[in-house]
Amino acid sequence: MLWLYRLLFIPALVVLGPGYLRRMRRRGGYRADFAHRFGRHPQLPAKKKGRPRIWLQAVSVGEMLAVGPVIEALRQDGAEIYLTTTTSTGYRLANDRYRGLTMGVGYFPIDWWPFAATAWRRIAPDLVILTEGERWPEHLQQAMNRGVPVLCINARLSDRSFARMRWFRPAARLLVRGITRLLPGSAEDAARFVQLGVPEERIQATGNIKLDVQIPRLDAAAQAQLRRELGLPAGGAVLAGSSTWPGEEAALIAALQEARAGGQAVSLLLVPRHAERRLEIARLIQAAGLRFHLRSHGAAPGEVDVAVGDTTGELRKLAQLADVIFVGKSLPPHTAGQTPVEAAALEKPILFGPGMSNFRVIAQDLIARGAARVVADPAALARTAAQLLRAGVERQALAAGAAQWRRDNAGAVERTLAVIRDELQRLT
Repeated sequence: MLWLYRLLFIPALVVLGPGYLRRMRRRGGYRADFAHRFGRHPQLPAKKKGRPRIWLQAVSVGEMLAVGPVIEALRQDGAEIYLTTTTSTGYRLANDRYRGLTMGVGYFPIDWWPFAATAWRRIAPDLVILTEGERWPEHLQQAMNRGVPVLCINARLSDRSFARMRWFRPAARLLVRGITRLLPGSAEDAARFVQLGVPEERIQATGNIKLDVQIPRLDAAAQAQLRRELGLPAGGAVLAGSSTWPGEEAALIAALQEARAGGQAVSLLLVPRHAERRLEIARLIQAAGLRFHLRSHGAAPGEVDVAVGDTTGELRKLAQLADVIFVGKSLPPHTAGQTPVEAAALEKPILFGPGMSNFRVIAQDLIARGAARVVADPAALARTAAQLLRAGVERQALAAGAAQWRRDNAGAVERTLAVIRDELQRLT
């Protein structure tokens, strides 16, 4: 099956590549170290005895933030870590946060044999760690060729991926062979991997390391300063949209207008999933006749109705100003959902649409614990948000449910580290 993958990869790249390059250009920031995509990573120093070299791949911002405690712990253990990512936003965040904790930061190579092989020769890891859905056939084959163990932490299968892999079993085998140990984020994900033929002895559900997120809290003075920088009024409630997608900003603007029509003092904070949509969002707000400010333009000159957090890696900080948080990519036609973990970790009342397939287990658990509510459409979002912004008792109940959910799901980082350390011990 691998030979077919290698054979079809280039035609697929020719067909899909132009669209991918346009998206990269639109998002920006990909020019630096672009040669890494072709496996041309820097030649790393010679290995040191007693210091295993780990190649850790975290696809984008969410995964990059989640692996922070893992990186810090493994460095303290004496490991050398080469960190790769896929997106320009993940790359910037990795350089900002982990450059001093790793032996290097780079882009993950295109998964074709010459590029993957070149990267493997240059990085020469003793252990590979992949996060979530990062399972690439050529990358796994290179590990098998060299006898290098591969751990997949926070492993998950979306509804779409699971359905496709069940339908086409050869592809499923290609995407899981070569993985030494799978550490799913939930029992449901573990059961799905078993159904796809992964031996149970290679699977250990350690929980979702994103649930162990430690978010530095802003004190009252820092929150007041941040509100001034964003242009949000000192008083009144804040409705926030977390990682929003097209169509959802309009729904949140309608929710703001409905709440204000009911006499509520409310402002809106929009944090789009892709910052390059800032101009599109600005035009939308202007059309609604509202004042706004883009975070990327520095401090706001005065008060606004809508603040747009169009910067990278600030969601955790900005969300601390919210009284109610809507989680994006969840209103129709979107079906995948963005992560609600940060909102829950901050003990905020949470709303999301019906499309949370990528985080279905987490979403269901939050709903069951009274920590989140589902809004079926933009009209329901407007009604429910306005209701919660009026009712302090209901908001407190949702926040308490989120806090309890987080406490009950803690410990995944330590369980994950225990497996990694066990695998490292086998290398000695």
